[in-house]
Amino acid sequence: MTATDHRASGATDGGGGTGRGEGAWAVLLPPGRLDAERLVHHDSLDLPAAPGGHRPRPGDPVAVLTDAPPRLVALGRVVRSGAGLAVAYTRRAFDEPVPADRVEITGPVSPLDPVVFGHLVDRLGPPAPRRTWLVSLDLPIEADTRAEAVRLFWSYVQELGPGELPAFVSPSGDELAMQAFVLGAEANQDPEEDD
Repeated sequence: MTATDHRASGATDGGGGTGRGEGAWAVLLPPGRLDAERLVHHDSLDLPAAPGGHRPRPGDPVAVLTDAPPRLVALGRVVRSGAGLAVAYTRRAFDEPVPADRVEITGPVSPLDPVVFGHLVDRLGPPAPRRTWLVSLDLPIEADTRAEAVRLFWSYVQELGPGELPAFVSPSGDELAMQAFVLGAEANQDPEEDD
């Protein structure tokens, strides 16, 4: 896939285009996974084992949630993976989770009433229109050659990572709206201003 491929798979609502799934499921993100999902685009989430005999099947719609308080962060569908089953994301809301107070969570994988699933899809609303963004990471690097500068650049990126290096993003055509992001969230980079 290319860097600009949004990697969507199937319908955007996770419910076969209707938002009303048969055999829907609620899946809790493991602790710490929300931050990982906000930092790096993943295509899927490994599905933990479901308690009891009733378990998700490939094609079943899934609402991916965080706990305490319950919030909807993604929609997806169950797919087969090398490790067993996974949730292939069809819609993401990691940066703007939606309240999911009507969902009864009984474990890492819980059956979900299709009507409640439909309400969650409705609450999420239509996806925002896709647009082109310019994302950059600029580092001043002292080196003897261009090739050495590139090697040092990638060394710094690996060593410092998204916790220390700000990435700069702006809408294409509006570079004056550039904003720095650190750890997947907006970060003030002006030393003259208080955070």
